[in-house]
Amino acid sequence: MNKILAKHLLHAALGGLLCTQLAFADVAPLSVNGNKILAGGQPASFAGNSLFWSNNGWGGEKYYNADVVRWLKNDWGSTIVRAAMGVDEGGGYIQDPVGNKNKVKAVVDAAIANDMYVIIDWHSHKAENYRNQSIAFFQEMARTYGGRNHVIYEIYNEPLQVSWSGVIKPYAQAVINAIRAIDPDNLIIVGTPTWSQDVDVASRDKLSGNNIAYTLHFYAGTHGQYLRDKAQTALNNGAALFVTEWGSVNADGNGGVANSETNAWVDFMKTRGISHANWAINDKAEGASALTPGANARGGWANNQLTASGSLSKYIIQNWPKSNNNNGFNVTLQAENTSAQSGTETQATTDAGGGLNVGWIDNGDWLSYAGTPLNLPQTGNYRIEYRVASLSGGGNLNFEEAGGTPAYANLNVPSTGGWQNWTTISHVVHLNAGTHRFGIKANRGGWNLNWIRITKVN
Repeated sequence: MNKILAKHLLHAALGGLLCTQLAFADVAPLSVNGNKILAGGQPASFAGNSLFWSNNGWGGEKYYNADVVRWLKNDWGSTIVRAAMGVDEGGGYIQDPVGNKNKVKAVVDAAIANDMYVIIDWHSHKAENYRNQSIAFFQEMARTYGGRNHVIYEIYNEPLQVSWSGVIKPYAQAVINAIRAIDPDNLIIVGTPTWSQDVDVASRDKLSGNNIAYTLHFYAGTHGQYLRDKAQTALNNGAALFVTEWGSVNADGNGGVANSETNAWVDFMKTRGISHANWAINDKAEGASALTPGANARGGWANNQLTASGSLSKYIIQNWPKSNNNNGFNVTLQAENTSAQSGTETQATTDAGGGLNVGWIDNGDWLSYAGTPLNLPQTGNYRIEYRVASLSGGGNLNFEEAGGTPAYANLNVPSTGGWQNWTTISHVVHLNAGTHRFGIKANRGGWNLNWIRITKVN
């Protein structure tokens, strides 16, 4: 039975009671065509986060919950999350298979509920020594989640300096064959030698099968142009790449942010449509952690709870082209770039990316972007996101055409605890194709606005 038929039969069997619950769960299927990963048959790339090792007692496992996944989606704009399930190290899957598996499933279920892609990662440096356990685990994941387009299988995190053709490839082929006997088409990602850097080596002896990509990892403080050259060689050889882990610091997880090399890597990935997940959502006292020690295990992190690398990765993720089902339409309006306004002023912002935000918003104030006409590609649903901050009380806004008619929808603005404590809120609005000149009206003031993002969604 093919996946699409199975989904329709399941939906029919469950009946109308669950129609609303199932309606969200159909992100575009991922596939590989040459060196490109496609979503719904179109080139696409995704940006998001990797969780830290799931191992019991390692500190990062507390972030394996639905609240964190939801926060990453709504506040960071993440479209993908990675569950890095530790395997053979202390407290990992080999010692506690049920506990670690449950952590992964909590993340996968939350990603599905929030329309995100999710990587199930066999996080090991010696996976070939645990082939039977890996096969059994991924068979269970395929039986449980193989009907969900959201799910990606990463069957080997970071092999050491071992042979691709003699060690990694035979392991990977066995696991892939076991998955494909259950799930014929979800994306599979395979680690490459030397901590997933030798993608050029793997590209010369590719795996058999469909929808297979190869893992590339980099840390900008350590890895520079030489590794981008290896990646380009792999692409030239027809291998699709997926950066399932990267950092803006050194490869040992320490050191300061390497801004210029991080920017070079971001440009490299963006121009080639390579998806990526930043390492790591954790509060361990090291440079690669996105969070400062003690950051809430349920999300809701203020800017001062992000490390330097966390702030940078959040900015990169928020500004990544939202190519998941958006038909190429993703536009961000800086709030201060109005053609007209009433009652508001601007000020310097401490939000990621800097610049100005609009403040002093009172009841009845408005902003017009008539000078920035937007041509929407088709009639349908658009996600409207707002970057907002409010000391207390929050407020309420209208999303409308400039001039006030028509008014499409209103949205409550929450209190964030400070005029520069930023969060992202959103709603989905049905809009007609064609040229629009949008505006914002404050039904109830008491909040700041940094930017507005409009994205086509299904």
